[in-house]
Amino acid sequence: MRLFTLCLLSFGSLLANAQDAERIGEVSTEFKLVGPNHKIIIEAFEDPKISGVTCYLSRPKTGGLSGGLGLAEDRAYASISCTRVGPVKINQPFSPGEIVFDVKTSLIFKEQRVVRFLDKTHNTLIYLTYSTRVVDGSYKSAISVVPMDPSISGSTENVNK
Repeated sequence: MRLFTLCLLSFGSLLANAQDAERIGEVSTEFKLVGPNHKIIIEAFEDPKISGVTCYLSRPKTGGLSGGLGLAEDRAYASISCTRVGPVKINQPFSPGEIVFDVKTSLIFKEQRVVRFLDKTHNTLIYLTYSTRVVDGSYKSAISVVPMDPSISGSTENVNK
């Protein structure tokens, strides 16, 4: 029973993160006679601990009858592009590899994650997206790099190593 409760709480927190994304658009990639078409969707989200950065994630969304019912497993392909939309500033300390955004891509076991790293040597933020599974991970990944303002490089001192 505890495991079931933990799964429900985890599911709720994943949905909360996914709802922080703004749907920018979508493109149908395959017609389905029954249910929605297969699509590639584009979502935008802001980094909650870094001001001045917006990331754009494109990922497949499975259609058809199973996709329409929320039972399909989306493919593990995704692309990410993060960009400066203002002065880049670290507002809160963070750990390397901390989850910035995630969204469920199957009923139970799979999600698409975006994590963040800081390269202090080159004064850049690196965003990595990858697919997860309970049983095994995915080698399919993509990164995006955002340069920080050289004038505020001292703000990286609060970041955990």
